[in-house]
Formats: sequence, C-alpha cells, structure tokens
Amino acid sequence: MTKEVEPARPLEAVLSALELDQVDEDTFTGRSLPQIHGRVYGGQVLAQALLAAGRTVAQDRLPHSVHGYFLRPGDLDEPITFSIERMRDGRSFSARRTHAIQFGKPILSMITSFQEPQQGLDHAEAMPQVPQPEELASSVEFFNALDHPIAAFFYRNGAFDMRHVDGALFTKPAAEQTDAQYLWMRARAEVPGSQLQQRAMLAYACDQVMLEPIMRRHGLSWRTKGASVASLDHAMWWHRDVDLDDWLLYAQSSPSASGGRGLGVAKVFDRSGLLVATIAQEGMLRIPEIPSE
Repeated sequence: MTKEVEPARPLEAVLSALELDQVDEDTFTGRSLPQIHGRVYGGQVLAQALLAAGRTVAQDRLPHSVHGYFLRPGDLDEPITFSIERMRDGRSFSARRTHAIQFGKPILSMITSFQEPQQGLDHAEAMPQVPQPEELASSVEFFNALDHPIAAFFYRNGAFDMRHVDGALFTKPAAEQTDAQYLWMRARAEVPGSQLQQRAMLAYACDQVMLEPIMRRHGLSWRTKGASVASLDHAMWWHRDVDLDDWLLYAQSSPSASGGRGLGVAKVFDRSGLLVATIAQEGMLRIPEIPSE
C-alpha cells in the first residue's frame, strides 16, 4: 500500500524555514529543516543567506549572481545567524556579503550581487531536445513505492519532484558512464511570494543534484558504499525570471574531477526553452574503492 502525503506539506516546511527573524537591520536568524544525514542541507543555508541579503536592498533589485563557500558542516539544532555586510550600493547594482554563523564561526560565506531591471543585449543558448517530464519516472512516486525509512523520509520531506531523463542515481549507478545528465524539476505545490523568493527556492533545490554528473561519470550512486560527498563552493547566475511552479530542465555536465574534488555545471531552462539560470558547484567526493573506468 502506498503512503499519502499532502503535496503542499513538504514545500510549506521549506518556506517556513526560509522565514527569517530580524535582529537588527543587518542581522537575521533562521532554523534548519531535519535531515537524514544529520547536518544542515547546503541548499537551505544558501537560500536563507540569499533572502537575508535581499532584505537589505531595494525591492526592485533582484539577485543576478551568487558566489559562496561552504566552510563548515552546520548543526541542525543550532540557530543560524546571518550577518550582512553592505559592500556597495551603486546606481544599478548592489553587493552584499553574508556570513551564516553558528557557534561564533561561519558555516557559509557568500557574496550576492543585485541589479535593478534594465534593458540590454539579449541572447540565450537553445534548450537541448529531451523527453518531456510527463514521459519520465517521478522521484516522488519512486520514494513512495519503496518500503524503507530513508525513502519514506525523502517522500515526506522532498519539496520537489525530479525526473531524470536517463534514470536516477538514488539506489544504483546509471547504465552508461557519462558526465551528461538531464533532469526536470518542479515544486510539488505552488511557490508563493516574490521573484526573490523564487530565485531563493531555485538555490535551495539545485544543491541536491549539482554533483550528480560527477557520480554518473564514474559509475556511482547515492548508495555507493563508503562514499563521502559534500559541497565546497557554489556559484549561480540568474539570467531571467524563474518560475518553480512549472517544470525546469537541468542540462548538466562535469568538466573535471581530480584530487578528491569534482566540478558540476548546470544550465537551467524553463518549459518554453528559455535559459533562466546557470549554476556551478565544486564538491568533495571521496570514494574508498574507485570503480574501474
């Protein structure tokens, strides 16, 4: 018998965690969502840091780029303090540095650049031709069908439906070892709020898949025995408005892996084929027994 979970509930939990308390004009605090691995999810602290910075700039200035480093694992039970440094406010752009702090030390340090709406040159790479999400297996249905506590956790707490074009890496490696990965992603319920909220939710969602092209290239899965995987840094560019209520296609690759580190890149397209964001993340991947190529 399959389990029933109201689709809005996981998303409501995420949105609640992103509601920060304001201490003073440049300081905010937030809490963490439960995680199966026992440490703060990187996408959560990215989104919280972005929203904290966004509350210190004019409302018509939206984030167009983020560059951040994950410095320490976060403690799930300890509140996170977000300290904002107002680096610059120009005629068109604003820059903010955010430190996410626990126990007096930063767990994330991030610079965000904001821009007011402007006209300019306009072009974009074309979206690759891939099967539509309705033709692919749903991560929500996959976790719902498994009788396992980890699957149950992800079913109850996963705010997004993910649909991999060439099979997911949740329980086993891909059939082909390639760094190319395509997946569709959409929120399981409507994402309310401003475009700032939508862009923060994209930052939240993307962290869970950014290192998968590296894993796919080397015949790994999330169940690979003894594997240690962690995000090291994160860069993100929003080119156009984002709508997580509709399907977004992640066209992913991994240019390189070496020294226990790998780089994952994603170009994110909306359903109409428009490039809305580009993301890059380097991660640590330590594998006790490297599979033969």
